[in-house]
Amino acid sequence: MKLSLATVVICFILAFAPGRASSQDALFSQTFASPLTLSPALTGLFPGRYRVAINHRSQWGEVMQSPFSTSSFAADFHYDFDPKRRGSDGFGAGVLFVNDRMAEAGYAQNQVMIGGAYHKRLDARGFETLSAGAQVGVVQRTIGYGDLTFEDEFNGIDGYLDGAGGEILPENSVSFGDYQIGLNYSRTPQSRTAVFAGVSLHHLSQPEQSFYATATAGEDIEVTNTLYSRYGAYVNFRIPLSLTAQLSPRGYFVTQGPHAMLLMGSSLRLLLDDSNGTGLHLGAHLRGARSIDGFGPESAIGFVGLEVADFLFGLSYDVSLGDLTTTRRNRSAFELSATFTGLSEDDAAVPCPKF
Repeated sequence: MKLSLATVVICFILAFAPGRASSQDALFSQTFASPLTLSPALTGLFPGRYRVAINHRSQWGEVMQSPFSTSSFAADFHYDFDPKRRGSDGFGAGVLFVNDRMAEAGYAQNQVMIGGAYHKRLDARGFETLSAGAQVGVVQRTIGYGDLTFEDEFNGIDGYLDGAGGEILPENSVSFGDYQIGLNYSRTPQSRTAVFAGVSLHHLSQPEQSFYATATAGEDIEVTNTLYSRYGAYVNFRIPLSLTAQLSPRGYFVTQGPHAMLLMGSSLRLLLDDSNGTGLHLGAHLRGARSIDGFGPESAIGFVGLEVADFLFGLSYDVSLGDLTTTRRNRSAFELSATFTGLSEDDAAVPCPKF
């Protein structure tokens, strides 16, 4: 399989860039539909006993033969110390799996995290909650060399001779421990505006992730690739417009090394059938990002969701407002999400933002 120039460049940046390369995490556009990747403090913070969330993102299909994909699976549960009392403290525990994959180059990153959070009720009615959480886990990065070709392998006529080049490639797998912490505040007065805000810190130890780190250790030139810590802050409001409509404006800011992103927008929830909890979600976001030219708009995002009883399904589509190459071709990304909340309780218990 012949790799495109864009693929080779992206693969090089992800896997082999020396020094303090500008590594950054994959992020979902449906930020609040993947709560355990947003902040560990959200573990177990939902109106129910257990929750399962699946997310999938596909992007860069226009510049790659096979799109870059990100998938996650999360499961967590919630328990109150005194279930009969609304103002009881509680805790949550959960597990998170995340996979980033560039199939065209055989690159993949797998993350497995376990975490927990403590939810402290700040008033007797249970309207205000302060949550603190943490996650600990392992990350593995792998890359396949089978589809990579180099200039000195070209026979000068019609193709490449596998293994004829002089490149010395490192081991194709590296693993490291990872840690994250988060803090969240929720205020949910009944029939009034609710607020949901928090901060998080991912990659607390700034682990080494270079494929070359072990092979060059102790040499005059050591090749390293430290994973920058990621700092995030978010806020979400739930504003009742009527008995059947809620508006949820929100914002999310994240910075990681030289990278920064700001996501701002709003969603509208329309209750279609109160008897079975059927609702329609519509929304739009604008994402800005920091580049070499400064901070500016990066993409526009539209999404739609369907809520039926304890199930919530979402679909979003990103339209790029920037350029990866000089051809100015639009690049898009789409996401799918599905969430199931078991043994649901009063919807006013926590502000549980959607998408």
